[in-house]
Amino acid sequence: MKEKLILGIETSCDETSVAIVKNGKEILSNIVASQINIHREYGGVVPEIASRKHMESFLFILKEALDKAGISLEDTNGIAVVNGPGLKGSLLVGLSFAKAIAFALNKPIIGVNHIEGHIYANFLEHSNLKTPFISLIVSGGHTSLILVTDIGRYQVLGNTRDDAAGEVLDKISNFLGLGYPGGPIIEKLAVKGNQNAINFPRPLMKSPNFEFSFSGLKTAVIYFIKEQKNKNVSLNLDDLCASFQQAVVDILVYKTISAAVKYNVRQIALGGGVAANQKLRDELKEKAFKKDLEVFSPPKELCTDNAGMIGAAGYYKLMRGMVDSYDLEVYTE
Repeated sequence: MKEKLILGIETSCDETSVAIVKNGKEILSNIVASQINIHREYGGVVPEIASRKHMESFLFILKEALDKAGISLEDTNGIAVVNGPGLKGSLLVGLSFAKAIAFALNKPIIGVNHIEGHIYANFLEHSNLKTPFISLIVSGGHTSLILVTDIGRYQVLGNTRDDAAGEVLDKISNFLGLGYPGGPIIEKLAVKGNQNAINFPRPLMKSPNFEFSFSGLKTAVIYFIKEQKNKNVSLNLDDLCASFQQAVVDILVYKTISAAVKYNVRQIALGGGVAANQKLRDELKEKAFKKDLEVFSPPKELCTDNAGMIGAAGYYKLMRGMVDSYDLEVYTE
């Protein structure tokens, strides 16, 4: 097979990333410029700052990605770019650069849904992942269960009705004054705690659909913290984080296994920033094993936003002739 090189571009939130992916499976380069230190002082991403930083960083990141891969822009066979969902200003920066490159070099442009990218992160690592499979995408902005029936063909089974799982981790971490992003901080504390110390609610866990809701859990945790403070009871942070994290994991795992059983698929693929959580990985594999299901997870560095996964998705879509015009637009939801 003649090799195909895809230039992947990801600027949906606060990471500026450019990658070169060969044949949808091999990453030649995957450069990520994170803005975490900039946004940390605000307790979350500031959209205007994010888009401005993308503009400042993009050409440097592009050059670094090409140099590391040892190729020129002319060597690429297609430009894959996230065009939604995400922050409008951030998306526009990446899409504008992608259009300029594609137009100047007469290369096909492939729009990639951000969630779609997280699904394809698994193809970079697992050659035995085959459609159909269930994908759980869980991050700061999304919590979705998706039935992947074929390349580019998806059935969304359920989304979050309110906060995403990663979002509540960030908010509770912020409320406790622990910092941003919250997921890794809470996970680190949870390792030392008792996950059964506090019985937090599991909203919608056993509902007949595959929708998620984490707002009630967030409120319950905040109320518990306030009650302890009002009673002058010292807070055991480790136990709190362990119990809170366990509630989130229980909901995600139960819903995902239930979806796989209902739709009679044997494989499950994780994706998104929260997919780096070791507790989630371990419990999903353990519960899936009991149902004779196989679980795939990307390497942790491919769970957060990166252009490698976008390049992989772009390759598979290009091979199916799924390309876009220069009229491609961004969408935020």
